[in-house]
Amino acid sequence: MKLEPDKGIPRHIILLMSAMAGLTVANLYYVQPLLEMIRTDLGTTDSLANIIAVVTQVGYALGLLLIVPTGDLFSRRKIIVVCMTLASLLTFTIGLSSNVYTIWAASLAMGACSIVPQLFIPVAGQFSRPENKSRNMGFVLSGLLIGILAARVISGMIGEWMGWRMMYYIAGCIMIVCLALTLWTMPQMQTNYSGNYAGLMRSVGRIFLDHPKIRINALRAAFGFGSTLSFWACLAFHLAGDPFHAGSDAVGYLGLCGVASAMVASGIGKYIPRYGTRRFCIVGSICQIVAWIVAYAFGYTYLGLIISLILVDSGLQCLQLSNQSACIQEVPQAANRVNTIFMTTYFIGGSMGTFCAGQGWHIAGWTGICVIGLLFATTSLAITIAKREE
Repeated sequence: MKLEPDKGIPRHIILLMSAMAGLTVANLYYVQPLLEMIRTDLGTTDSLANIIAVVTQVGYALGLLLIVPTGDLFSRRKIIVVCMTLASLLTFTIGLSSNVYTIWAASLAMGACSIVPQLFIPVAGQFSRPENKSRNMGFVLSGLLIGILAARVISGMIGEWMGWRMMYYIAGCIMIVCLALTLWTMPQMQTNYSGNYAGLMRSVGRIFLDHPKIRINALRAAFGFGSTLSFWACLAFHLAGDPFHAGSDAVGYLGLCGVASAMVASGIGKYIPRYGTRRFCIVGSICQIVAWIVAYAFGYTYLGLIISLILVDSGLQCLQLSNQSACIQEVPQAANRVNTIFMTTYFIGGSMGTFCAGQGWHIAGWTGICVIGLLFATTSLAITIAKREE
């Protein structure tokens, strides 16, 4: 079986991509509920433990920049197989690590190999029938979001019951299962570029320079992602202190609040052509700003944290799906390269949010986190307001 552009994708392939997107992206988020346990086990500091999450996001950004474009040049099926094989080996490496520096290195490489969902989303955007493109992208994104939620919940529970290392051993086995599914069911797809890798990367630069809309869409989504990751970056430390004194399982349970955001992503795709990207961006940024106001006022209660998480995650999905869909439809014949620009910018924003949140936590605790998150969300809104013609 071979997929053809705009001819449609069988439903079972969409469901498979959605499931594997979630299982693969989970590798980026297992660490968040486990940071306090890793810090205690390895005898390191809050700041050094927080860098594990930062380098994972940086590795993902590097993978987006250097690996995702090759989906237009080489067989996407082969790229997915290689990434899943390496991700399996790296998760086992993290589980066996005895110092934080080894975890940094393995997390950086694992982040780069966890870009599989960003190969699936352009597939949905390029090969679906025109009337189903945003909807199918929304399905894949929903799978990705559910994977993020499940990663936080499951890693928190397993970390509390069996230790943080066991989570990474399980993750390695999950990647082996995904590898087998890919080899068994994933169809071949035509490539979009003829040439070599150097020429491919130069074409990414040309697309970036020639399409200001792509730059704007990617930038405001990146600030929204930075705002969201600010929340998660030090949540384990926040819950470990007064008045909660909670373990990693509490962080995981709070991850269930993101079910609302996954529902948003699966449902809004079909409305983007009707209402436009700009309106979705305004709504998403306002949701995040309100989330941070609630977090500041009620962040020392579980109810306050739950409301804040629902709002910040739902706002992000409005920002991501609308902007990502607009970018890919701007240059559909270069779907992977466009997605590279979008997601590299997006995850640089996420890495900045994670890093700045760590500094905010060090300086002013939870108040510092709220200031950083609010600043990122407000910046995203300002970009949208300044860009009137959409």
